[in-house]
Parts: sequence; structure tokens; C-alpha cells
Amino acid sequence: MRRMTISLSALAVIVFSAAAAGDRMQSPSPGTAPSPRVRARDLGIAVGIYPPGPANAITDVTGVLVGHSTIVRGSGALKVGEGPVRTGVTAVLPRKDVWFNAVFAATHTLNGDGEMTGVHWIRDLETLAHPVLITNTASVGAVHDAAIAYMNVRHPNRSWGFLPVVAETWDGRLNDIRGRHVREEHVFAALDGAKGGAVAEGNVGGGTGMVCYSFKGGIGTSSRHLPSEAGGYTVGVLVQANFGRRDQLVVDGVPVGREIPDLRATVAARDGVGAEAREGSVIVVIATDAPLSSRQLERMARRASLGLARTGSVSGNSSGDIFVAFSTGNVIPLEKPPRTLQVSLLSTDNVEPLFRAVVETTEEAVLNALTAAETMTGVNGNTVYGLPYDRLAQAMAKYGRPIKVPGR
Repeated sequence: MRRMTISLSALAVIVFSAAAAGDRMQSPSPGTAPSPRVRARDLGIAVGIYPPGPANAITDVTGVLVGHSTIVRGSGALKVGEGPVRTGVTAVLPRKDVWFNAVFAATHTLNGDGEMTGVHWIRDLETLAHPVLITNTASVGAVHDAAIAYMNVRHPNRSWGFLPVVAETWDGRLNDIRGRHVREEHVFAALDGAKGGAVAEGNVGGGTGMVCYSFKGGIGTSSRHLPSEAGGYTVGVLVQANFGRRDQLVVDGVPVGREIPDLRATVAARDGVGAEAREGSVIVVIATDAPLSSRQLERMARRASLGLARTGSVSGNSSGDIFVAFSTGNVIPLEKPPRTLQVSLLSTDNVEPLFRAVVETTEEAVLNALTAAETMTGVNGNTVYGLPYDRLAQAMAKYGRPIKVPGR
């Protein structure tokens, strides 16, 4: 029998491709015809005043890359360690060479029932020198370990910096979360596959098994390009949306959650508390090419809270709402750094358009996660429904905000 040898990176690509294909086989909501999932703007929902960038994604900030590794496997009754599996990992790279050239960064915690590793290092050094990796709660350790392995394999010349940035939200409604199915090869796949341009959304990467406002949630992204008189800068946001109760959901000012009280997620109670009793969590990654200091970035990160609020979030007691913001406007060399750095910083009197842009992008990124995500069935037959476009259209029309429905 011939033996086959496959490199780690090749294996990772195979795992990612197979998982993504499995993810696309999820069923639509009952009573609705299958239709392609689209973004909020494809439905005619355009929030805010600033225009998006070409991809309307965090990758519109030049140099920023995003990669996903998605794991969808099995069905039926939960068997811890076997599945069903509905999870993955998402990677956001501020720069392709972030291991050797850092960027100014900051973090903000709106509510702390969650985790993002490496935040103390960012707060003290004011810089980010790692990709931001997002996964499920039980896989933070595995992803952290894999990030160090990746650095050792792909960037052996980097001789320091063993504090990767790994964030999480809980996907146990659909995924065998205790089985810890995210492995080193999945992290390698997400990092090796990171690219610019359009970003896959919804049931992908770390967002594969996530729930938002009791509809299917997951990964969402958006961007804004400021006019020349405001500096011509770009702001991009990527979210892993796993938060909110149904009655809170607001879409462009319309109380959609109250208008669609049914199609509830069919999930079992967790730890004796029903799924609807917990708001869940969200990770927000903010990027800009505006030359900002860490302090200015922290002020930007705080404004992401307002974007979440515009979708209805109240940041509940059990919610982990954790944000990281970075600027590609300056480069901080890590190898043989100079004694002094020559940097450019935007004056504080000119940061307000960036605040508005981050609010708009955060709101739209959440809406994109909701409109892109498909109905998914996971452990024990638990099902979470994708936001139905026909019902959304009815709700929006009721309040004088008609939208377009694909296929009509």
C-alpha cells in the first residue's frame, strides 16, 4: 500500500474546502423557497451617510487580510468529542508582515463575560504585532497554541512575542463545543488563506455556529470611505455576532425583532438557563488607515458600542462585548527598532468623522452577518433560522421602509 504525505498547509486547505462545502448544504427556513443569501445593501438597507469602500469590508483598509477555516461535520445527537461540529476560526491580519512590523492598536471592553488574549500587552505597548484570531470559547487555548506554532513554522526568524490575540464567542447551541474540534491545521488554513477583497460572511470561520438576536448570526463586515474634506480615510469593521434577544433586534430603525416573534431557535437550555435568557457575545475588529495613536484608537473602539446599540443591543450581563482597533497609518518595526520613531498622527480636532464611520460600519457589519447567514441545524437537531427576507420585507414596509427581496 502506497503511503501519502501531505504538508500541513495543504491539509489545512483540504479541511477548509470540505467544511465550506458542507456549510452550504444547510436547509432554508421552513415555508420559504431557497434563495441566495445576500448582504444588507443588496436588500436596499443602507445605513449611515458615508459610502462604503469597494468591497464594503474591513479589507478595504489597504493591507488588511481576512481568512476563514470552517468545520461542518456530522448530524444528530451530541456525542462529546465526535460532534456534530459547527465551528471554525477567522483570522484578521493588519498587515501581511505583522510579525515583523506592528501597528498602533487599542482595546475596549463594553461587557466582560468573554475573552480576548493579549489585551494587556496591547494596552501597555500600544501596538498589535499579531493577527487577530476569532473562534469559539472552548478553543481559545488550541488556537493560541496553534498561533505560536504558525509563527515558529512560517516565521522562524521572529525571536519574540508569544502572546497571540485570540478572541471567542460561545457556539454551544449548534456545535459540540466541549469536543474542542478546532485544530492546528484549521488555524494554519485561516492564516495561509487570508486575503484582501470580498470577505465571506455568515456561517463561516469562527462565526459558523453563532446565533444573533435568535436568528442565525456569524461573521459580518462593512467599511466606510470618508470624503476628501474629512481626510479621505477608510474605516473597516469585522464582527463575530453571537448576541442579542429577539425582541431587541432593530434594522435601520425598524423593530424587526418584535415583528417576527416566531421562527425561534430550537435549542435546549444551557446550564439550566434557556438560550433566550442569555444575550451572548460579540467580537468587533476595527481597522483604519487614518494615522491614529493608541489613545485615539481606544476612543474609536468605544464608539463601536453605539453601532451595536443601533441594532438593538443593550450589552447584557452575560454578554462578552470586546473590541480591538488598529491603524495601518504608521509602521512600528519590531526587528532592530530605532531609538526614536517618526510617526504621523491625526490631530484630535479631526477624529470625529472616524467616530461616525465606526458606528455606521459596526451597525452594517451586524446586519450583514444576519442577512448572509443561512439556517443551520446542529447538535441534537437544534435549529437556528436565517433571517427570512420575506418577513423582513413585511416588517420594513409596515414602517414605510420598503426593501428588495431577491428573486422578486
